[in-house]
Amino acid sequence: MPVWRRPLATIPVAVVADARHADRREMISRTRAARCRAGMALIAGLLLAACTQGDFGNVRPSLVRDDIHDWMGAAAVDTRDVTGSVQVSHFEFTDDERLLRDLGYPLIEPPYDRKRWYSVLGEYGMRGYTRDSRLPREAYAGKLLGEGYSSPTARYQKLIEDIRNDLTRIPGFYETATRVSTIDEKRKRALDFTRSPPPERTGALARIRENANIVDWVTQSLNDRFVGYRYALERLVVMTPSPLAVEVETGLRALRAAIDARGGPVAPVARVRYFPVSK
Repeated sequence: MPVWRRPLATIPVAVVADARHADRREMISRTRAARCRAGMALIAGLLLAACTQGDFGNVRPSLVRDDIHDWMGAAAVDTRDVTGSVQVSHFEFTDDERLLRDLGYPLIEPPYDRKRWYSVLGEYGMRGYTRDSRLPREAYAGKLLGEGYSSPTARYQKLIEDIRNDLTRIPGFYETATRVSTIDEKRKRALDFTRSPPPERTGALARIRENANIVDWVTQSLNDRFVGYRYALERLVVMTPSPLAVEVETGLRALRAAIDARGGPVAPVARVRYFPVSK
């Protein structure tokens, strides 16, 4: 009688042991294979992250998918229906709507998270950023003072660089936001004069809400960043005074003016009183 058809009690102990060892070897093999796949994925992620940085720390164009920042609409709205799904529009994005998200993401990602090995995860919405994600006042200073810079001058230069990067990004974002807002106003007027089916009407209103909330999200983030930069400067001036503080102050004034000028007409901006460090 073949071994596999015998009752268990009649199968020799050595055969049973061999079968158990075979099962164990197979389990170990599967575990090793899974670990190998996980390791390869981690290595691939690290290699990918090493190649992601372009100008201003942005992901290189060759590694960017068209839908890389599409998740921002749902993250900005985060309004759920009774089924638990996020109420977002399924309409195709216009070029400006997609550009709004692409230009907005670097302004909601914490500045100290750029150029990190994990930064590509945030680009694809895997870092959990939402409109409710606020940047605490102390967070930027904590990173700036806690990391190993070669000198206090390097910390001032990092602060200057981050402020300048934000100043560079602001005009393009708000110019796109203005175009999107204009089109959304026309979209709302069109809904008043057309007999659109309910799904289309719902989709249009959802997209308008997404776009507006993204602009509001970016504006709030910029205000949080300004507060964080200013707090970091105050800490630096107390701990390691430097003539570079004047250059940081100049950048902060320009950033405050850019937020007020660009953010005001499109989305409400929370005013932050500025206390200059030097006279």
